[in-house]
Amino acid sequence: MEIKKANHIKGQIHIPGDKSISHRGVMFGAIADGTTELTGFLDGADCRSTIACFQKMGIAIKQDADHVVIQGKGLHGLTEPRNILDVGNSGTTTRLISGILSGCPFTSTLNGDASIQKRPMQRIIKPLSMMGARITSLRGNDCAPLEIKGGDLHAIHYDSPVASAQVKSAILLAGLYCDGTTSVTEPVLSRNHTELMLRGFGANVTSSGRTASIEGNPHLVGQKIQIPGDISSAAYFIAAASIVPNAELMIYNVNCNPTRDGILKAAEQMGADITYENRRKVSGEEVCDLIVRSSSLHGTTIEGDLIPTLIDEIPVIAVMAAFAEGDTIIRDAKELRVKESDRVTSVVENLNAMGADAIGTEDGMIIHGGRSMHGTQIKTYADHRIAMSFAIAGLAADGVTTFDDPDCVVISYPNFYDTLQKISS
Repeated sequence: MEIKKANHIKGQIHIPGDKSISHRGVMFGAIADGTTELTGFLDGADCRSTIACFQKMGIAIKQDADHVVIQGKGLHGLTEPRNILDVGNSGTTTRLISGILSGCPFTSTLNGDASIQKRPMQRIIKPLSMMGARITSLRGNDCAPLEIKGGDLHAIHYDSPVASAQVKSAILLAGLYCDGTTSVTEPVLSRNHTELMLRGFGANVTSSGRTASIEGNPHLVGQKIQIPGDISSAAYFIAAASIVPNAELMIYNVNCNPTRDGILKAAEQMGADITYENRRKVSGEEVCDLIVRSSSLHGTTIEGDLIPTLIDEIPVIAVMAAFAEGDTIIRDAKELRVKESDRVTSVVENLNAMGADAIGTEDGMIIHGGRSMHGTQIKTYADHRIAMSFAIAGLAADGVTTFDDPDCVVISYPNFYDTLQKISS
């Protein structure tokens, strides 16, 4: 795969379905009674891992591209898997399914690829164990593979040390299997797709400030869910249209949930030209269409409460910062260190290889923008967000940009390069 400098960005695109919502739609449909139908499903490797896990536990799931039908068996309908549940590269699958398995009266084992086997799981092991689950890291390093012996849970209130929708969701999902109320308080509010969707399935979920609570033993009923486009996928094209001259791009059906829209706020802080159209609600989520045009970007500071709303988009924000005038400081983002790769290291290393001036810090990075950028071979670290972010950098850099593992984008955006080719020339 080669990316060359683009003269302009033009066109109209629909981005793939939201990955977070796609995962949850399969999971919640599996433990609801009756049929759940998902349209706009993200047909990527991560979400297929979720489907495969629930099929191994006796759930009939039929997928036709972005259309998925799940025949749910209710809260207590899962059966003990005969084999290891393979979560692939998916942290969302690993952590959320652990909450469900903690409430099931059988033993299961979760494992995934080399990346998953390095990602921290103590953050869910601790609260789920407090609720009564018996979870063992089989290699004794608080990472996968995990053995989960579930059943007989009790409700807790948990003060989470991290703002993580995956941690919050694991606890709330375990709370489905408890008597009484389970609640989670976060240091900063994380994305709320679990709360919104569970409420739609019939759970009694409440939110107050940084605390989410759920009543145990609800009757969940299958739903029809339209999944909006993933703002994390839209972020690459927001960046492309902002840094490439002569750009005007329409991006349809973008999930603009306020717990996820940090990329839009950060881009506008940097001077991006973004117009919002057709704001609406779809299956409980806020959705809009975006028009993005070329602009002269400038540096900014990204920190604090904004970080959980754009944590997955920081690599492409860093690319924007490299093409902006002035300095951009990203802090309070230590979570970057424990993603599919250490994204502080992978972003800084690749930016500097392209001619940027970037410095990694313990909890983020400092980027001195405005340097002349040139193509190089990108080290993706098998991280889909690194590959896609630096494909965008290649559109505005001199020369040719190549990748050691371009195909890692299948995790979240299988048709990414096709879309890129469609709008750039």
